[in-house]
Amino acid sequence: MLGTMSASSHTAPELSKPAIAGAALALTLLTAVNFLNYIDRYLLAGELSLVRQGVTISNAASVITHPTDAQMGALTFWFFLLYMIAAPATGWLGDRFPRKPLIIVGLLFWSLCNFFTGAVHTYFALNLRHAALGIGEASFGIFAPALLADFYPERERNRILSIFYLAIPVGAALGYLAGGMIGERYGWQMPFFASAIPGLLLALLLFFVREPKRGASEAAKPSVNRSTVSGLARNPAYLYASIGMAMTVFSMGGISAWIPEFFHREGGYSVGHAAFVLGAVTAATGILGTAIGGWLAHRWLRQDHRALYLVSAWSSLLAIPPAMLAFFGPRWAMLPGIALAEFCIFLSTGPLNTAIVNSVSAVVRSTAIAVELFLIHALGDAPSPWLIGRVSDLSNLRIGMALTLVTLVVATILLFRGARYAQPIESATTN
Repeated sequence: MLGTMSASSHTAPELSKPAIAGAALALTLLTAVNFLNYIDRYLLAGELSLVRQGVTISNAASVITHPTDAQMGALTFWFFLLYMIAAPATGWLGDRFPRKPLIIVGLLFWSLCNFFTGAVHTYFALNLRHAALGIGEASFGIFAPALLADFYPERERNRILSIFYLAIPVGAALGYLAGGMIGERYGWQMPFFASAIPGLLLALLLFFVREPKRGASEAAKPSVNRSTVSGLARNPAYLYASIGMAMTVFSMGGISAWIPEFFHREGGYSVGHAAFVLGAVTAATGILGTAIGGWLAHRWLRQDHRALYLVSAWSSLLAIPPAMLAFFGPRWAMLPGIALAEFCIFLSTGPLNTAIVNSVSAVVRSTAIAVELFLIHALGDAPSPWLIGRVSDLSNLRIGMALTLVTLVVATILLFRGARYAQPIESATTN
């Protein structure tokens, strides 16, 4: 039964014109950094075969070989392991110190990591460099949403975070394209060099962003479960959204890491052609899915305060049939199947992230996002590329990709259940 949300007795603070301009500048620059963040993250997937042939492993008998599927998948595991280790300390810092300088330091660090790719020739060195990248990116993934939440009240956050997370599909698409096409022409290291320069420029521009007062956009005094670190474990709205997202991220992370190689191996595409086609598909479906999902949740919230969870649950459920067709259907069905599956998964991008941000108050928001990022990577895209690669080594890549279908089912169940605990959003009935 659909619930009708009543307006809160509290009203969110009205923004002045300078504050609106400052918020818009912050949204623009942070979205640009997020765009670069996902370019860097998907460069490796776009040129996986090139990287595999470009680095070597020397065993105890001094025999030189190239990495296996499981070892290539393990690169993403070690990236997210350091990402997760850095997250708790990062969240603690974000709740106690200004977020802007912390974002700048993290951006500079990961840009310098990309410059150091020129010194990489062995699998061990590549793994070390790729893992170090996770430290810098962890800081941004935690601080940026918390900073934006202080610029915008709850009723605006679904729209704002949908814009911010549009950078995921666009950045992933360009990462595929840059990795595959630049890598084929200039060598696998060149895409990493190219992505470092805009990172340094954006770090300079971020100095012009004004940091708002922590909690400036909060409309009411939050409950204990929403305003304390210990309360996170007793906050079902937060827990179901976070673990549900972890299952979605397992699927999307596994698909993203292996789908170019899947098209190359099972569909007969060249490395460059697979990167180009999948880059275009990811950009189109990601932009449409994220935009439509955010719009749909915005409209649905006028009648039902559970809409952020319900849109996310349906997105996982609807992605299962086309993904199954892409992995196990005829060759002609691979491209339309994966396109429709990605579109459905991207529907939840804005609503689910907004549900997590809104489920906690400003005083613990960075820590809450840090814990959420730890969960989604520990249970999601850290193990999924390795597990898919391992299953592929034991059977074939089609069977490995099927692991992503299981976690989409689990995500659907968790998010429908989490909708029971969604709390009314202040002034969500406004336009």
